[in-house]
Amino acid sequence: MSKLPALEPSPTAEDFIDDAAIEATLTRARGADATWVRELIAKALDKQPLAPAETAVLLGCEDKDLQQEMFAAARQLKETVYGNRIVLFAPLYIGNKCVNDCTYCGFRSSNDEAIRRELEQAQIAQQVQALEAKGHKRLIVVFGEHPDYDPHFMADSIRSVYGAGDIRRVNVNAAPLDVAGYKIVKEAKIGTFQIFQETYHHQTYAQVHNPRTRKGDYMWRLDGLSRAFEAGIDDMGIGALFGLYDWKFEVMGLVSHAAYFMKRHGVGPHTISFPRLKPAQGVNFDPKWLVKDEEFLRLVAILRLSVPYTGMICTAREPAHIRDTVLSFGVSQIDAGTNIALGGYAEQGDATVVEQKKLDSAQFALGDTRSLDEMVGKLVDQGYIPSFCTSCYRQGRTGEVFMEYAIPGFIQKLCTPNAITTFQEYLCDHASPAVRVQGEAKIADEVAKIADPGVKKVVQERLHQIRHQGKRDLYL
Repeated sequence: MSKLPALEPSPTAEDFIDDAAIEATLTRARGADATWVRELIAKALDKQPLAPAETAVLLGCEDKDLQQEMFAAARQLKETVYGNRIVLFAPLYIGNKCVNDCTYCGFRSSNDEAIRRELEQAQIAQQVQALEAKGHKRLIVVFGEHPDYDPHFMADSIRSVYGAGDIRRVNVNAAPLDVAGYKIVKEAKIGTFQIFQETYHHQTYAQVHNPRTRKGDYMWRLDGLSRAFEAGIDDMGIGALFGLYDWKFEVMGLVSHAAYFMKRHGVGPHTISFPRLKPAQGVNFDPKWLVKDEEFLRLVAILRLSVPYTGMICTAREPAHIRDTVLSFGVSQIDAGTNIALGGYAEQGDATVVEQKKLDSAQFALGDTRSLDEMVGKLVDQGYIPSFCTSCYRQGRTGEVFMEYAIPGFIQKLCTPNAITTFQEYLCDHASPAVRVQGEAKIADEVAKIADPGVKKVVQERLHQIRHQGKRDLYL
């Protein structure tokens, strides 16, 4: 077995997280007067990102009426920037071997109860075919950190996903690489590369990550996406695992990270994720910092106001009622029909054995187990357009180019039509009869609302091609 390459921090690496300064800012911001809070809400509604110190003011506001104003503003802002589209995807776990020993993770190296495995390339193809049979077009592949999962293995796995059928975009959640490693993965035509810092609080980071492991190096991880940018990957996702430390501090860390990206690279992260700590096999954790539902809803609204143009992802870790709620004021992407067990999408057999295998090889417990079709029907019920669009990646609208489109709001002229046509594909090829009836009515509704006659004509023509001529993958 080969060893992981030695850590080589970038000479430009910078620790932009000052714990003491963040704590002091949060303390000073407590109980700010209503005028200041409303000024910051107005700034957010003007689609201007909030500085970390401004975000601290919103975090320090305990006035219930002002909090309701924040929720209302977040709803308005989300509608302005993203419309009523919700992007759907599925995670695909490739391997759960891991050299790290994170105290909160079912994959940690000292967990003797975990069943270790990785999917062979033929098994990856089987998983992809099972996902495609349900209607998925966008995946995120997930790897543990292990010598077997080097950049070449990652790239080969991504190519296997593309080669197995009609998946149109593969995003990646993996450990940080060096610049050379990122370049190898980039050649496989990835979409977003996600790295979650887990916790931005230095002392907590050291407590939950064994210092003798790769992940124990705080700066290697913090600088990970800057190295990705140096390698030519300009579409990046950040995240924190809420429940390891004070949720307000972690929000400040995420907003500081987004601001640092803008300062250093001229673009912010494409997505922010905010999973909450969940039970996992063989894992015990301190409940001190667990985030209550009320706090979780607040942090989603505050993040939406603080980073207006950043996509926000709420995964199936959360229960269905929480996910349904945050869609209205923050979240723009969700997974559906999720199975995080290795091989879980395609494997068949004795139900009891299969379910135990899923438990033994899963990283954490899921909160929302609805199928893709159930989720699509629910989204339509709530007034959303389920979107399977991947056009921005394939048209090069990432990084600075994406910001040029997104900031003026022009992206809606592309995203809404593409959402409609990809949703039509799903209805024709995969939807249950009841969901197809719902969906066709929703599409008629959305087409009627398109104000630009030229765009409306193109959408109507493409819908006809999809329904009656068997055309697929039509996008602007």
